[in-house]
Amino acid sequence: MDATDFRGRIAFHAAATDVARAARGRLVARYGEVPTEEAAAIVSLGGDGCMLETQHRWLGHNIPVYGMNCGSVGFLMNEFREDALEERLAAAQAAVLHPLRMRASTEIGGVAEALAINEVSLLRETRQAAKVRILVDGKVRLPELICDGVLVATPAGSTAYNLSAHGPIVPLGANLMPLTPISAFRPRRWRGALLPGEAEVVFEILEAGKRPVAAVADYTEVRDVRRVEVREDRSVSLTLLFDPDHGLSERIIAEQFTV
Repeated sequence: MDATDFRGRIAFHAAATDVARAARGRLVARYGEVPTEEAAAIVSLGGDGCMLETQHRWLGHNIPVYGMNCGSVGFLMNEFREDALEERLAAAQAAVLHPLRMRASTEIGGVAEALAINEVSLLRETRQAAKVRILVDGKVRLPELICDGVLVATPAGSTAYNLSAHGPIVPLGANLMPLTPISAFRPRRWRGALLPGEAEVVFEILEAGKRPVAAVADYTEVRDVRRVEVREDRSVSLTLLFDPDHGLSERIIAEQFTV
């Protein structure tokens, strides 16, 4: 695209920090701003949390999001610079992602659905370790996992909580989902699995009354779950924009060599 395609067609979203809000003010004064629904791109100012918030807020609107780091880690963000923003947007490379859809059934009979761009995680709610049965495509693969929790991540989310839990980093084009235990007690040496991107994962909570578990899809938390179904939802797409030679695929590969 040409830089003129973005002239007067940019919306800004800033994290709730003084640094991000000040940056937004300067950028709006320089480039103007349109309502998000009319924008050719959204510029997200903050860290990775702000990027996820922006994506969730405008999910389904098919508006690409370009992040500039005004936070800490900023794995999903580009370097913050105020100059030549329209030219950077025109030259940016797109990464198209598909979120995970979580369907959680609770102990009292409720059902909640949510989308996760990074991961769906199950976490114990009390001092008692969780007991979880894991099914993949309807087949029991692990009859009982005793743990602090367990998660399923997207490739983009594989460098976030999944990596902290010692899960594998997954390249964007691999069509794989990491399934990773969090502080597994039994089986102690089970390190997780890599599943096909189209697999459906079901978690059944054992002894749910004694060992309550919460399910979390990015920002959405459902407490006291008894069954959680997770699958990739390819009917939903979201687009992230990255500066050339520093795209998301390159970052995911480079992260595997970071020591």
